[in-house]
Amino acid sequence: MGEENYTKGKQSIQFAQAPYIMSSASVVGKKEGEGPLGSKFDVVGEDDLFGADTWEEAESTMQKEACLLAMGKSHINQNQVRYLFGGDLLRQGIATSIGVESLEIPVFGLFGACSTSGEALALAAMSVAAGYGDSMMAVTSSHFASAEKEFRFPLSYANQRPLSAQWTVTGSGAFLVGKKRSHVRIAGITIGKIVDYGLKDSQNMGACMAPAACDTILCNLQDFNRSPDDYDRIVTGDLGYVGQSILFDLALGKEYDIRKNHMDCGMTIFDQESQDTHAGGSGCGCAATTLSAYILPKIERGEWKRVLFVPTGALMSTVSFNEGASVPGIAHAIILEHC
Repeated sequence: MGEENYTKGKQSIQFAQAPYIMSSASVVGKKEGEGPLGSKFDVVGEDDLFGADTWEEAESTMQKEACLLAMGKSHINQNQVRYLFGGDLLRQGIATSIGVESLEIPVFGLFGACSTSGEALALAAMSVAAGYGDSMMAVTSSHFASAEKEFRFPLSYANQRPLSAQWTVTGSGAFLVGKKRSHVRIAGITIGKIVDYGLKDSQNMGACMAPAACDTILCNLQDFNRSPDDYDRIVTGDLGYVGQSILFDLALGKEYDIRKNHMDCGMTIFDQESQDTHAGGSGCGCAATTLSAYILPKIERGEWKRVLFVPTGALMSTVSFNEGASVPGIAHAIILEHC
């Protein structure tokens, strides 16, 4: 099957034989379990340490548990998974490398900040569609305490969070992508570019990521010759309340109105008022767990026929932030269809 059957427009791929999301699993922390989606997650931890000694080990534990649950749902073992695409927010992807080590699956370690679930799903889908294996694993995670320690302040510092700040989700989502038919297929993808508007406020990640989200969404619509109404939902990962309003303004400036069918995982996973999460949720685990627990079931049941899933990431490090660099954004779009 030639290349012409796959490439679409500037940045997109349309799969001639679309791979399926065979199964998925979500593991979250206590605060996430107390939110609006609490009853929908597979596992809600009673202790955010998940029996480990450190926050980082807890994050690894969540990843491993999510992978095992996803494989269990599809009745396959790790020897049947060709490759694993995984990532997290920590330096050198330590949560992933420790978390999936015992599974002994060949692994690609990824970093796309909070967009990593989209990156992992895109690469898994491409690998299956290209015939490199019958099943691939995509997994991401984040942990509130490990992320705060890495990127902001130790929790014991008790610094005041601005209203634009978002709450990093403690959670991990894992997805088996393969040839085995299910009710959700990955019909296509749009890979995002790095977009930098020069913003330097790491406590306002929604503003940093919104331009990249807009760029990828509009590219997807143009590449596939679609309008926003061709999707039941256009779902961003981590823009939150601040980022959503910026996204709407940017899209309207390009004569696209996505307000009617837009949803943001960071605004869905927490109750802003009762849980004091300020601008909403964020982190690799935000989009991944919301996709597994809330979005995929709606597609599986046919309530939503076609969804554009667009996880968003703020590409910063402790080094770049301390050196006064701006915070670029990136977003990847996954077309999910009921079948």
